[in-house]
Amino acid sequence: MNFSPCLDIFFSKSPFTERMRRIAELGFDHFEFWSWWDKDVPSILRSLSELKMQTAALCTRFVSLTDAAKREEYLRGLEETVQVAQQLAGVDRQPALLVHEERARGELALGQREEVALIGDQAGATLQDSADFFASLRGSHYFAPRVMGSMAEAEQALREGEVKGIVRLQADFSRRMRQPDGAPVQVIVDGVDANTARLVLGYIQGAWGSWLAAQARAQGQAFATPVDLESRVWFNSELRSRNYLVPGLVAIIMTLIGALLTALVMAREWERGTMEALLVTPVAAGEIMVGKLVPYFVLGIGGMLLSVAMARWLFGVPLVGSFWLLFATSSVFLLVALGMGLLISSVAKSQYVAGQVALITTFLPAFLLSGMIFEIGNMPAVVRAITYLFAARYFVSIVTTLFLAGDIWSVVAPNTLALALMAVIFLGLTWRRARKRLGGAPC
Repeated sequence: MNFSPCLDIFFSKSPFTERMRRIAELGFDHFEFWSWWDKDVPSILRSLSELKMQTAALCTRFVSLTDAAKREEYLRGLEETVQVAQQLAGVDRQPALLVHEERARGELALGQREEVALIGDQAGATLQDSADFFASLRGSHYFAPRVMGSMAEAEQALREGEVKGIVRLQADFSRRMRQPDGAPVQVIVDGVDANTARLVLGYIQGAWGSWLAAQARAQGQAFATPVDLESRVWFNSELRSRNYLVPGLVAIIMTLIGALLTALVMAREWERGTMEALLVTPVAAGEIMVGKLVPYFVLGIGGMLLSVAMARWLFGVPLVGSFWLLFATSSVFLLVALGMGLLISSVAKSQYVAGQVALITTFLPAFLLSGMIFEIGNMPAVVRAITYLFAARYFVSIVTTLFLAGDIWSVVAPNTLALALMAVIFLGLTWRRARKRLGGAPC
């Protein structure tokens, strides 16, 4: 395997051929870059020959692939890029062509400066070496560093999405820098958006390498490739997909029991004609609602307990948080699902219509828009806004947090409050609708 640094990221303030020389000094014999049309290709060819390097990849012109009006422009750019790639071809391979949309370059370069927390343990933040390294991050085009007083404060900011990563230097950073094994730099990134996490990690690694190279040159020393990357995942450290998917299935199962089954209850009563028998009895609308609600609440809680037991002991998913907190939040979510199901059944007199409406408005959103399968942060802004209308979005966030991270109140509390509000709204609308259909007068 050959590693190929992107020269549009590393040493970006130096001339391009100087970047090639510095990458070669670091021990790399392959490199890649994005745009060739703003560079001196003949001088790149001469440097390739002198440094005995090869070009691994370059980009086509940044022209949209989806705009029919730009088809000819794209094809011309592709033909020119192929010719350049042939000129830059190495002994054993031709550079790969990376095809991008017009906006892809901004996304690849992080388009905006990402918030990163800087932590220097005790005296580590005041010594010259660590101060210089932090200054190099502040001068980067890719980061907006925020110095924080403690690791706990930085971790809280990372959990709440205020920063995308943490860079931590230990108190003995300067001393260990002068030892043979070097000084470790701890980098923690938010893995919710995997693409951004990889970019942030890569840019921090590049900034670290550039700073070390500058330090070596200042001391007149040779510089070897410095980075020994060790990854550690905070939550779901085994990287098992079932640890993330199985907790989300609890929300799907409770949605099916709470919304789909109860949506058929009142509709079945109207369809079979048994509702007329209820109308002549001295039973209030609220009593009918409770009679339909309680059995399915018990059934839903039973489904939740069975799902959690299977997740824990059959699939081996750890439950880091409190079981009773999971039980309480599940009960609130189940009230929302029951309220939606009863509201649908109080409107539709046909079981078929009630079932279809319940599938479209509860099950499909719980499956597709809850964050269980597709990360909400990666969705378009309009779709992200729509997800706030569905209860499963809040409950999946709660249940995955309780299973994998623990009792993180900054996540659990606001999502539970949102579920409680939705439960009040749906149960209130159901009660008003049922009262109207059962006679129109208060019972």
